[in-house]
Amino acid sequence: MMKNLLLLSIVIFLAVLPMFMHEDSEFGGADGQAEQLISEISPNYEPWFETIWEPPGGEIESLLFSLQAAIGAIIIGYIIGFGRARKKYIDYKEEHKPHASHR
Repeated sequence: MMKNLLLLSIVIFLAVLPMFMHEDSEFGGADGQAEQLISEISPNYEPWFETIWEPPGGEIESLLFSLQAAIGAIIIGYIIGFGRARKKYIDYKEEHKPHASHR
């Protein structure tokens, strides 16, 4: 139990530390940087298509990104857990397999 609390504390510390290191920094996504670079290289560039829906604010965009990451983590965790449980089940069946008697 103490080990879990220590690990949780370290994770929280590592998540919060960057927020205090660069208080005046602006968090921008790769899409915005790519758009800026494209407009510098080719000012007459026309996008091939427009977005269907754009979130009303940065907070909503961050929420949706976090939700997407959480769903991905759940799926990956399920696959890993399923694989481990399957291996344990197969190992258990092999250990408790009835031995064939000779006739």
